[in-house]
Amino acid sequence: MNHIFPAVYSTLCPVALSSLISMEYGLEEVQCKLLVRGVGDTYLVETSEHRFILRAYRSSHRSFSQIKDEVELLLALKDADVSVSYPVKNISSETILKINAVEGERYAVLFSYAHGRVMPQLNEKQLYNLGNEMARFHNVSSDLQLSNERWDFSSETTLISPLKNLRSVFKEIPEDYAWLENKVAQIQVKLAQSDTSGFSKGYCHFDFMPKNFHFEDDSVTLFDFDFMGYGWLVNDIMTFWQYLMLEVYTGKITDKAANDSLDTFLKGYRQSRFVSDEEVALIPYLAFGFWLFYMNFHTTHDQFSVFTQLPHVKSYIRILKNIAEKYWEKESSEFMST
Repeated sequence: MNHIFPAVYSTLCPVALSSLISMEYGLEEVQCKLLVRGVGDTYLVETSEHRFILRAYRSSHRSFSQIKDEVELLLALKDADVSVSYPVKNISSETILKINAVEGERYAVLFSYAHGRVMPQLNEKQLYNLGNEMARFHNVSSDLQLSNERWDFSSETTLISPLKNLRSVFKEIPEDYAWLENKVAQIQVKLAQSDTSGFSKGYCHFDFMPKNFHFEDDSVTLFDFDFMGYGWLVNDIMTFWQYLMLEVYTGKITDKAANDSLDTFLKGYRQSRFVSDEEVALIPYLAFGFWLFYMNFHTTHDQFSVFTQLPHVKSYIRILKNIAEKYWEKESSEFMST
């Protein structure tokens, strides 16, 4: 008897995907190549005239409604002329493909190609343009109401729940877990003492690192909105600040260079959208929510289990201790007062 052994995750064949894309989109001479395995497998799709990116989502990671939300946001951004990698419609005007994989039903989306490349260090014009493009994205996302309910980025989802879920990860280093508990409690007090009623809310990218935008000369294209959710829009500025902080932490740039970069970025942002000094001042505290959110996510998917092991966890704690020691209660400093 022929029997296919069950699987929880498979790698879709690039040759078969080439045929599927050719049929679904009316494209000729399609060549598909796997680039990255992850929560969504990423493929480069090439024809004689065009390049695209195919994202094949893991069924354990994203539901159809969640993918639909991502598509809806990106199409709204495209319509508003925000520079993003956007979903491409097939010959039936659909944007989400259904694939019957070994492990069951999976979904895939073909995206326009983000021309250019990752720029690990940005010049002044690029920093300004990136800040301005983020603001233009926020102008759309703050007024958009998606069809389905996307998750929220709140104290509960980025701090409290992740901290509880991570307890077992810290079983060998309970003193670091106790330190984290103390810091999360301090953040809650800080937020309670702050007037956040006027903070802008909308759909956030929540991973505004250089790996998720390409520059072609000084023009930027944003992509990878897989973790988008609803919350304070300053969270996106916070994730970009983390990039600058990490550059300083690893000795790649100086504090002054980071200060100047943040200043230029915020000038570009404020050219198109207001962000208050109060929002910017909370960034080093909100940064803990970024790390705890993604550390918790690592525990939910087998391919990220390596990041829950002791060496990685200790490295994250060192980064968080650096943030608390160097940037907390530093609102009046140059770095956070730009």
